[in-house]
Amino acid sequence: MSTVDEKRYRYFIQPQLDKINNTLIGYELLMKYHTPDGWRPPHSFAEIPPKIIADTLVETVKQLELKIGSVSVNINRTQLMDPQIDDAIIQSQSILRPLKLIVELTEEPDDENFKTEQIIEMVQRFTDRGMELSLDDVGMDQNNLDHVKPLLPYATEMKFALQDLSASFQDKETQKQVKFWQNVACQYNLRFILEGIEDAEDDATADQLDIDLRQGYFYGKPHLLKINADDPDQ
Repeated sequence: MSTVDEKRYRYFIQPQLDKINNTLIGYELLMKYHTPDGWRPPHSFAEIPPKIIADTLVETVKQLELKIGSVSVNINRTQLMDPQIDDAIIQSQSILRPLKLIVELTEEPDDENFKTEQIIEMVQRFTDRGMELSLDDVGMDQNNLDHVKPLLPYATEMKFALQDLSASFQDKETQKQVKFWQNVACQYNLRFILEGIEDAEDDATADQLDIDLRQGYFYGKPHLLKINADDPDQ
Protein backbone atom coordinates (compact mmCIF):
# COMPACT_ATOMS: atom_id res chain seq x y z
CA MET A 1 0.00 0.00 0.00
CA SER A 2 1.36 3.40 -0.97
CA THR A 3 2.01 6.07 1.63
CA VAL A 4 0.79 8.81 -0.71
CA ASP A 5 -1.45 11.42 0.96
CA GLU A 6 -5.12 10.67 1.67
CA LYS A 7 -6.20 13.39 -0.76
CA ARG A 8 -5.10 10.95 -3.42
CA TYR A 9 -3.15 13.04 -5.82
CA ARG A 10 -2.65 10.95 -8.92
CA TYR A 11 -1.17 11.27 -12.37
CA PHE A 12 -3.23 10.90 -15.53
CA ILE A 13 -1.54 10.20 -18.85
CA GLN A 14 -2.32 11.79 -22.23
CA PRO A 15 -0.84 10.65 -25.56
CA GLN A 16 1.45 12.74 -27.72
CA LEU A 17 1.41 11.93 -31.42
CA ASP A 18 3.36 12.40 -34.60
CA LYS A 19 0.33 13.00 -36.80
CA ILE A 20 2.25 12.99 -40.09
CA ASN A 21 3.74 9.54 -39.44
CA ASN A 22 0.67 8.38 -37.46
CA THR A 23 2.77 7.22 -34.49
CA LEU A 24 2.59 7.59 -30.72
CA ILE A 25 5.75 9.33 -29.49
CA GLY A 26 5.08 9.55 -25.75
CA TYR A 27 2.78 10.39 -22.86
CA GLU A 28 2.49 13.43 -20.64
CA LEU A 29 1.79 12.91 -16.94
CA LEU A 30 -0.88 15.33 -15.69
CA MET A 31 -1.55 15.58 -11.96
CA LYS A 32 -5.08 15.68 -10.51
CA TYR A 33 -6.56 15.21 -7.04
CA HIS A 34 -9.76 13.54 -5.97
CA THR A 35 -12.68 15.67 -4.73
CA PRO A 36 -16.30 14.84 -3.87
CA ASP A 37 -17.05 15.77 -7.49
CA GLY A 38 -14.36 13.49 -8.91
CA TRP A 39 -10.83 14.03 -10.22
CA ARG A 40 -9.90 17.67 -10.78
CA PRO A 41 -6.66 19.48 -11.70
CA PRO A 42 -5.14 21.55 -8.88
CA HIS A 43 -5.80 25.27 -8.97
CA SER A 44 -2.05 25.75 -8.71
CA PHE A 45 0.77 23.25 -8.69
CA ALA A 46 2.39 25.38 -6.01
CA GLU A 47 -0.32 24.24 -3.58
CA ILE A 48 0.89 20.62 -3.73
CA PRO A 49 3.46 19.71 -1.05
CA PRO A 50 6.79 18.66 -2.62
CA LYS A 51 6.72 15.32 -0.78
CA ILE A 52 3.35 14.49 -2.39
CA ILE A 53 4.70 15.23 -5.86
CA ALA A 54 7.84 13.21 -5.20
CA ASP A 55 6.06 10.17 -3.73
CA THR A 56 3.30 10.16 -6.34
CA LEU A 57 5.75 10.44 -9.24
CA VAL A 58 7.92 7.56 -8.06
CA GLU A 59 4.91 5.31 -7.35
CA THR A 60 3.36 6.18 -10.72
CA VAL A 61 6.36 5.40 -12.89
CA LYS A 62 6.55 1.98 -11.25
CA GLN A 63 3.21 1.24 -12.96
CA LEU A 64 4.41 2.21 -16.42
CA GLU A 65 5.15 -0.51 -18.94
CA LEU A 66 4.89 1.49 -22.12
CA LYS A 67 6.55 0.61 -25.41
CA ILE A 68 7.17 4.23 -26.34
CA GLY A 69 10.07 6.65 -26.41
CA SER A 70 9.31 9.01 -23.55
CA VAL A 71 7.17 10.14 -20.63
CA SER A 72 6.88 13.84 -19.74
CA VAL A 73 6.29 15.29 -16.28
CA ASN A 74 5.36 18.90 -15.45
CA ILE A 75 7.16 20.96 -12.83
CA ASN A 76 7.30 24.72 -12.34
CA ARG A 77 10.44 26.71 -11.53
CA THR A 78 9.83 26.64 -7.78
CA GLN A 79 9.42 22.86 -7.83
CA LEU A 80 12.53 22.52 -10.01
CA MET A 81 14.55 24.03 -7.17
CA ASP A 82 13.13 21.63 -4.54
CA PRO A 83 15.62 18.83 -3.64
CA GLN A 84 12.85 16.30 -2.85
CA ILE A 85 11.26 16.71 -6.25
CA ASP A 86 14.59 16.66 -8.06
CA ASP A 87 15.63 13.44 -6.34
CA ALA A 88 12.26 11.87 -7.22
CA ILE A 89 12.68 12.81 -10.88
CA ILE A 90 16.18 11.31 -10.97
CA GLN A 91 14.91 8.15 -9.26
CA SER A 92 12.01 7.97 -11.72
CA GLN A 93 14.38 8.10 -14.67
CA SER A 94 16.32 5.18 -13.18
CA ILE A 95 13.07 3.19 -12.87
CA LEU A 96 11.89 4.07 -16.38
CA ARG A 97 15.15 3.42 -18.23
CA PRO A 98 15.47 2.84 -21.19
CA LEU A 99 12.31 4.97 -21.46
CA LYS A 100 13.34 8.64 -21.46
CA LEU A 101 11.91 11.08 -18.93
CA ILE A 102 11.26 14.59 -20.23
CA VAL A 103 10.95 17.40 -17.70
CA GLU A 104 8.39 19.97 -18.86
CA LEU A 105 9.23 23.29 -17.25
CA THR A 106 5.96 25.19 -16.80
CA GLU A 107 5.40 28.79 -15.84
CA GLU A 108 3.15 29.85 -12.95
CA PRO A 109 2.48 33.39 -11.68
CA ASP A 110 3.42 32.45 -8.10
CA ASP A 111 6.80 30.94 -9.04
CA GLU A 112 9.65 32.26 -6.96
CA ASN A 113 12.19 34.47 -8.72
CA PHE A 114 15.26 32.30 -9.13
CA LYS A 115 18.31 33.44 -11.04
CA THR A 116 18.75 31.95 -14.49
CA GLU A 117 22.07 30.45 -13.39
CA GLN A 118 20.30 28.53 -10.62
CA ILE A 119 17.70 27.17 -13.04
CA ILE A 120 20.36 26.08 -15.53
CA GLU A 121 22.37 24.33 -12.80
CA MET A 122 19.35 22.25 -11.80
CA VAL A 123 18.42 21.51 -15.41
CA GLN A 124 21.92 20.18 -16.00
CA ARG A 125 21.43 17.67 -13.16
CA PHE A 126 18.73 16.13 -15.32
CA THR A 127 20.38 16.39 -18.73
CA ASP A 128 23.61 14.91 -17.34
CA ARG A 129 21.56 11.80 -16.50
CA GLY A 130 20.07 11.46 -19.98
CA MET A 131 16.81 13.29 -19.35
CA GLU A 132 15.51 16.07 -21.58
CA LEU A 133 14.11 19.55 -20.98
CA SER A 134 10.87 20.73 -22.57
CA LEU A 135 9.89 24.42 -22.37
CA ASP A 136 6.14 24.44 -21.76
CA ASP A 137 3.65 27.31 -22.08
CA VAL A 138 5.82 29.35 -24.45
CA GLY A 139 4.19 32.61 -25.49
CA MET A 140 1.90 32.70 -22.45
CA ASP A 141 1.87 35.74 -20.14
CA GLN A 142 5.49 36.66 -19.33
CA ASN A 143 6.91 33.50 -20.90
CA ASN A 144 8.17 35.34 -23.97
CA LEU A 145 11.27 34.75 -26.09
CA ASP A 146 13.54 36.87 -23.89
CA HIS A 147 12.40 34.86 -20.85
CA VAL A 148 13.10 31.42 -22.33
CA LYS A 149 16.12 32.30 -24.46
CA PRO A 150 18.77 31.43 -21.82
CA LEU A 151 17.29 27.92 -21.54
CA LEU A 152 17.05 27.19 -25.27
CA PRO A 153 20.57 25.68 -25.52
CA TYR A 154 19.61 23.13 -22.84
CA ALA A 155 16.19 22.20 -24.24
CA THR A 156 15.19 19.58 -26.77
CA GLU A 157 11.51 20.49 -27.00
CA MET A 158 9.09 23.40 -26.91
CA LYS A 159 5.30 23.32 -26.35
CA PHE A 160 2.60 25.82 -27.24
CA ALA A 161 -0.72 25.40 -25.39
CA LEU A 162 -3.81 26.37 -27.40
CA GLN A 163 -6.02 25.66 -24.38
CA ASP A 164 -4.47 28.61 -22.53
CA LEU A 165 -5.67 31.10 -25.15
CA SER A 166 -9.03 32.82 -25.20
CA ALA A 167 -9.01 33.00 -29.00
CA SER A 168 -9.79 30.10 -31.31
CA PHE A 169 -7.09 28.25 -33.25
CA GLN A 170 -8.97 29.41 -36.36
CA ASP A 171 -8.09 33.00 -35.46
CA LYS A 172 -5.33 34.29 -37.74
CA GLU A 173 -3.53 35.99 -34.85
CA THR A 174 -3.41 32.68 -32.95
CA GLN A 175 -2.00 30.95 -36.00
CA LYS A 176 0.60 33.72 -36.30
CA GLN A 177 1.70 33.10 -32.70
CA VAL A 178 1.93 29.36 -33.29
CA LYS A 179 4.05 29.85 -36.42
CA PHE A 180 6.36 32.24 -34.57
CA TRP A 181 7.15 29.66 -31.89
CA GLN A 182 7.34 26.86 -34.44
CA ASN A 183 10.01 28.90 -36.25
CA VAL A 184 11.91 29.52 -32.99
CA ALA A 185 11.89 25.78 -32.30
CA CYS A 186 13.17 25.11 -35.83
CA GLN A 187 15.92 27.72 -35.41
CA TYR A 188 17.17 26.00 -32.24
CA ASN A 189 16.60 22.48 -33.59
CA LEU A 190 13.92 21.67 -31.00
CA ARG A 191 10.85 19.49 -31.29
CA PHE A 192 7.68 21.58 -31.39
CA ILE A 193 4.50 20.14 -29.85
CA LEU A 194 1.16 21.86 -30.25
CA GLU A 195 -1.15 21.16 -27.29
CA GLY A 196 -4.89 21.66 -27.02
CA ILE A 197 -6.14 20.17 -30.30
CA GLU A 198 -9.83 19.76 -29.46
CA ASP A 199 -11.62 18.81 -32.68
CA ALA A 200 -11.33 17.96 -36.38
CA GLU A 201 -11.18 21.65 -37.32
CA ASP A 202 -8.15 22.20 -35.05
CA ASP A 203 -6.59 19.05 -36.50
CA ALA A 204 -7.07 20.31 -40.06
CA THR A 205 -5.58 23.71 -39.19
CA ALA A 206 -2.51 22.01 -37.71
CA ASP A 207 -2.20 20.08 -40.99
CA GLN A 208 -2.26 23.35 -42.92
CA LEU A 209 0.48 24.79 -40.71
CA ASP A 210 2.66 21.66 -41.18
CA ILE A 211 2.75 20.86 -37.46
CA ASP A 212 3.47 17.19 -37.00
CA LEU A 213 3.72 16.75 -33.19
CA ARG A 214 0.41 17.21 -31.38
CA GLN A 215 -1.51 16.61 -28.18
CA GLY A 216 -5.13 17.17 -27.17
CA TYR A 217 -8.56 15.72 -26.45
CA PHE A 218 -9.07 15.06 -30.16
CA TYR A 219 -6.39 12.35 -29.99
CA GLY A 220 -7.07 11.06 -26.49
CA LYS A 221 -8.25 12.30 -23.11
CA PRO A 222 -6.02 11.85 -20.04
CA HIS A 223 -6.73 8.63 -18.17
CA LEU A 224 -5.88 7.63 -14.62
CA LEU A 225 -2.79 5.66 -13.70
CA LYS A 226 -3.79 3.92 -10.49
CA ILE A 227 -1.34 3.48 -7.64
CA ASN A 228 -3.69 1.56 -5.35
CA ALA A 229 -6.39 -0.86 -6.44
CA ASP A 230 -9.06 1.17 -4.64
CA ASP A 231 -8.22 4.45 -6.39
CA PRO A 232 -11.61 5.75 -7.70
CA ASP A 233 -12.11 5.65 -11.45
CA GLN A 234 -14.19 8.82 -11.49
